[in-house]
Amino acid sequence: MSDSSVQNIGFYELGGLKLRDNAARDPHFKVVTTDAELEEYEGTSAIARRELVHRHMSNEITSLDIAAQYVYEYPDAPWELRMELARQAWDESRHIAALQRRWIEMGGYPGEFPIAVYEWNVTCAIESLVGRLASQNRTFEGGAMDVVGNLIQRLRAAGDDATADMLDAILADEIQHVRFANRWIKKFVEQDRRTLLKVAMAIRFVDAINRILVPEAGFTNKTGKTFDAPEARVPIVNIEDRKLAEFTDEELHEILRQAGFRAIVPSEVQAEAQ
Repeated sequence: MSDSSVQNIGFYELGGLKLRDNAARDPHFKVVTTDAELEEYEGTSAIARRELVHRHMSNEITSLDIAAQYVYEYPDAPWELRMELARQAWDESRHIAALQRRWIEMGGYPGEFPIAVYEWNVTCAIESLVGRLASQNRTFEGGAMDVVGNLIQRLRAAGDDATADMLDAILADEIQHVRFANRWIKKFVEQDRRTLLKVAMAIRFVDAINRILVPEAGFTNKTGKTFDAPEARVPIVNIEDRKLAEFTDEELHEILRQAGFRAIVPSEVQAEAQ
């Protein structure tokens, strides 16, 4: 077997890019590659809410896998960072248990919906620790704060306070997962400015994969959901929680620009307007 063949064990290619092979999952679950293959539903019907809880449960399992893999693959990382990652793994395990309970309460069963391990495929294909922090914690989990913040409002409007309360509790932990990554990335950059190149390479890699995997405008999945253009699917920005996660004002301005200046209005601003 050639050296290149050995190096590629555990990886696969997509669009000329090397991704990590899927993490192992229970055989009940069908693992798919793209958003288009998931069974996302329009609106907040019972099945739509059940699927979103199931999808978040799957995503939390993937986040647990990634946090544990950090600890395993980077034994020489600073002890304080390894402790943060171990705490994150514990948080994710609690999230999984809470989401599973809620999913079962809603009538869900194993294998009801397909799942993806996209964040694992992407993040664990990145070689540097700082690149993985930029991909998983800062980018994917940072984006999840936006998505979950918006979902909480939609679920409350639909009368599903039980699911909204659960996601609200999970969101509080996710803020810390993004915050400690932001702090450590800045610390690594202060120690060696060349680290910025690793961060930039990781973000460029995530963007390249997104361009391949995100459904094109007008695509209709098997549930009947039609996808908008990719630029129109950027979630509403959760300003309040991103500030708590220590994104700078300059970073928030850029995120808002990319999102078309759409933001969730902070609760205190809403109160002042009433």
